[in-house]
Amino acid sequence: MNDTTAAFAAARAAQPGWAALEPATRAIPFLRLRDLLLDRRSEILDVIQTETGKARLHASEEFLDAVSSIGYYARSGPRLLRPQRRPGALPGLTRTREYARPRGVVAMITPWNYPFALAADVVPALLAGNAVVHKPDSKTTRSSLLLRDLALQSGVDPRLWQPVLGEPADVGDDLIDGADYVSFTGSTAAGVRIAERCAQRVIGCNLELGGKNPMIVLGDADLDRTVPAALRACFSNAGQLCIGVERIYVDRTIHDDFLRRFVTATRMLRLGNGLDYTSDLGALISTEHLERVSGLVGRAISAGARPETGGRPRPDLGPRFYEPTVLTATAPDAEINRSEVFGPVVTVTAVDNDAEAVRLANDSPYGLNAAVFGRDRRRARAVAEQLETGMVNINEGYAAGYGSAAPVGGRKRSGTGRRHGAAGLLTYTQSQIVADQRLVGFDPVAGLSGEQYSRLLARSLRAMHRLHIR
Repeated sequence: MNDTTAAFAAARAAQPGWAALEPATRAIPFLRLRDLLLDRRSEILDVIQTETGKARLHASEEFLDAVSSIGYYARSGPRLLRPQRRPGALPGLTRTREYARPRGVVAMITPWNYPFALAADVVPALLAGNAVVHKPDSKTTRSSLLLRDLALQSGVDPRLWQPVLGEPADVGDDLIDGADYVSFTGSTAAGVRIAERCAQRVIGCNLELGGKNPMIVLGDADLDRTVPAALRACFSNAGQLCIGVERIYVDRTIHDDFLRRFVTATRMLRLGNGLDYTSDLGALISTEHLERVSGLVGRAISAGARPETGGRPRPDLGPRFYEPTVLTATAPDAEINRSEVFGPVVTVTAVDNDAEAVRLANDSPYGLNAAVFGRDRRRARAVAEQLETGMVNINEGYAAGYGSAAPVGGRKRSGTGRRHGAAGLLTYTQSQIVADQRLVGFDPVAGLSGEQYSRLLARSLRAMHRLHIR
């Protein structure tokens, strides 16, 4: 028996007893966990920074996301998991309830870019009554498993949260083949392979995949507010953020002013890796990833892109630092505008009107996040409603939508399923309907022919329509 098989066996043995508990009882350890995280904040930030290389402000953002998510589900989960009454087939005679049943054992595969916060996805899966076999990314296992350790200290049964370590090629198939449901955050290419294998087993999956997120700056945007928000949207975690902005489309009437301010502000960003708040940007996750980012930028410049600032590694600071980069003069079909960079790189393009901005923003195989900036909120909302993304932020890059108690996920090749909000919990459940038929059944009433009974039911349905019952 290999480690993955053993993990599933232990999880399956523990899951039925856990699922038999009331949701309010299952929530108790997660309420403790929320408080414990706040008590251990400084230690957690140190671990996240040391392992990922991100700036402390961005580690703090990750920490707060985890605490908020865990707190939301611990408080709201029992209510969201209550049985729901549904209209019966025959009003007054059919009592119908919908139950949210756990799926069983969930395989959870989490990435390296936000290893602590995204490991918190285990919490709604557990709260729903499942056990979890969790494979964190090999680059950041310490951050992910720190959350598990703190959960165990808060009272979570260790059998319910089974860690499995290793490379995807070694453990990936066993993870999917042993699971009742799969949750994956990562690249679109890997997500497609996971979806195919899940389909072969006829099990569900929740996939948050790649993005090439656009930001639209309307002609009436307040640049004093827009530029700082754009900096954060583009360069948080050195651009290694699935919902971060990689393309900016600016109304031509303010393009030059925006670009000047944005480039000036970008040049002022401080790179560093200290365990304090003196740096604005940290390092990339690995030298291999730096080479990938550098290659994409180099090919873009060779194809005619103009680097307004940045565009090179900073080995003087460390082997994984790359300057925040702003590129202009890029074609819509250029690789730099089609492929996810996942680094501190953004393109800026002038547009003649809102329609052109929407067209270019939607010209992507991805549809994860978008942002719209403008003073006229009605106009901004009109633009937002045309964007083919799972989330749109108005006058903010990503945090307004992502931080809400609302479902977040992708369209097109950016994934299926949702995290956060009620959907982020209920995705780990299966709906079961229990309908109790009383007194009169569905067979023809004595003395009526089938035709007469059919007419009676049709008249009854018409009456219910008029009374707004059905």
